[in-house]
Amino acid sequence: MIDTSPFSKKMLEVLKHSKTYKVNNQQNNLELFTCPINANQFDYHRMVESLLESVADFSVSRRTKEQYQGSPMTLSQKAREKFKEFKTNKGELGEFLLFCFLEGHLNAPKILSKLELKTSTELYVNGSDGIHFLELPSGNYQLIFGESKLYDDLTAGLRDAFISINNFLKEENQKGNEKSGIRYEKSLLSASVFKETWSKEEEEFITQLVYPTNKQLFQVDDAFGIFIGFEIKLDKDQRRLPNDKFRDMIDDHVNKIVEMKIANIENYIEEHELYGYNFYVYTMPFIDIEISRTKILESLMK
Repeated sequence: MIDTSPFSKKMLEVLKHSKTYKVNNQQNNLELFTCPINANQFDYHRMVESLLESVADFSVSRRTKEQYQGSPMTLSQKAREKFKEFKTNKGELGEFLLFCFLEGHLNAPKILSKLELKTSTELYVNGSDGIHFLELPSGNYQLIFGESKLYDDLTAGLRDAFISINNFLKEENQKGNEKSGIRYEKSLLSASVFKETWSKEEEEFITQLVYPTNKQLFQVDDAFGIFIGFEIKLDKDQRRLPNDKFRDMIDDHVNKIVEMKIANIENYIEEHELYGYNFYVYTMPFIDIEISRTKILESLMK
């Protein structure tokens, strides 16, 4: 059966899982992760090293991976070509990190990523950032649609993520001339099944996830995975702290920021009447987020 990438958990060996926050009930979680720290700086180099082998799993399809199975260098090149617009595209790092968290932490295998469908910068600009599925302890499943943001401000990132999800569910398209919405997304997913290298059993399983019937043995509910990267600002006195105290300060500082946003998330769910959906929210702080985003994507392309 479909499984997560064997590389997807490598980042969990490097990133610090700071805390899990409960939102509304025990089913909606906000996870706070932080980058490793070296000499009072976020060590993005170590973070990138833990992510490199996941690039191909994220950005190319199973069929493409199978075509280049005997040529790992060519496959790596094909995968990195997908990141070629890294200087202008502010979304792809968030999409990639969300994929890694959903696979590596939530154990929700990817079915489709937005980046797989991009044959040009204009194609598939709307819709979710990817589609995963999660098997629940009950034996039922969730189809998880991804939404990611890298913002200076955590509040703005969360607010806009929930606006995007609300519009996505209502099939609203602000541009007015492109297809979007959850039914369109499922049709893309359904069409992709027969273009991929799935076994007959896997094809049947995905079809049941997308179009469940009363004859199957499990239920399927839609859910959302969210990644928000946000910026923290540090003054010189904070940067001068001894290494151990700096790490403690960062952990305390980002937890205070995130803890204050739990009520915001609950309000967004209430405001948009998203009561029946489960949300898996991942957050991660960055220093100088615009510079860091470019450097990380550039390193992933090498």
